[in-house]
Amino acid sequence: MQDSFLLRSLMFVPSHNLKLLESSIKSEADVLLLDLEDSVQPESNKEVARNNIIKYVNQGRFENYHIFPRVNDRESGQLLLDTQSLTIDGVDGFVYPKAKTSQDIYFFDKLLETIEYEKGFEVGSFKIIPLIETASAVLNAKEIAQASDRVIAIAFGNEDFLSDINGNDDSENLVLQTPRALISIAAHSAGITPIDTVHINVHDLTDLERQLKIAVKLGFQGKLILHPKELSLVHDYFSPSKDEVADAKEVLVSFEKSKREGVGVAILNGKFIGPPIVRQAEKIIEKHNRINRKNEKANNSRR
Repeated sequence: MQDSFLLRSLMFVPSHNLKLLESSIKSEADVLLLDLEDSVQPESNKEVARNNIIKYVNQGRFENYHIFPRVNDRESGQLLLDTQSLTIDGVDGFVYPKAKTSQDIYFFDKLLETIEYEKGFEVGSFKIIPLIETASAVLNAKEIAQASDRVIAIAFGNEDFLSDINGNDDSENLVLQTPRALISIAAHSAGITPIDTVHINVHDLTDLERQLKIAVKLGFQGKLILHPKELSLVHDYFSPSKDEVADAKEVLVSFEKSKREGVGVAILNGKFIGPPIVRQAEKIIEKHNRINRKNEKANNSRR
């Protein structure tokens, strides 16, 4: 199911701020992570944020994006209001903050199910992206990833994690290497998408690129974004290159030829083409096609 979503970039947008909402719909982000939680203060602005999201969705302003509001956590007193208000056509799902165990996601899954029944949506319509922000969540990441069929990705929130462990980041980000690796492994083991943490210094694109190189090596497939200026680099690193697409097409052609000819194993440039290589080639082509579809839709909407 996660394969139907393009999740290279998930950009935070404080939803009570009309200026930032207007800016977001001019961006090339894949996902607008419309915030109702930490960045929306004081609490009276949370209702403003909900109403803004509903207005923009109903006006079709978000049609070129996947829309995932970040709801408030289950102890906030706002979660039911957020969820009841925003389970509407045009919203794809929700980013769930401060998940600590699989029980948090099970609870949220059942809340969504109840509302879907009540509103006449097909059960499972609204997806979930849990934020892994605590020591407990990192250690329970696999169970969180598998807690519901609605979960299409898990994302790392490093700032809350560091606060939770009384830790301090360092220039080499060594303190974050273990949680990042565990989150990526957990996501892949569950067959969902791992999303890397935000890059706090949005003006330091050199350091952002350094972090992206690490993220790709760790197996991440997307990143949380704070500013549109980060999008170009993020998309470069989480999109298949022309060479990767060409190689993937060549692999699939060789594999199909071997099947037609009844050959047990395809060989390309002296290398055996086994099932893992074929699956990876299929993923590259599918992601490439999703990116093209998104770009075509965006271009058509501008005409």
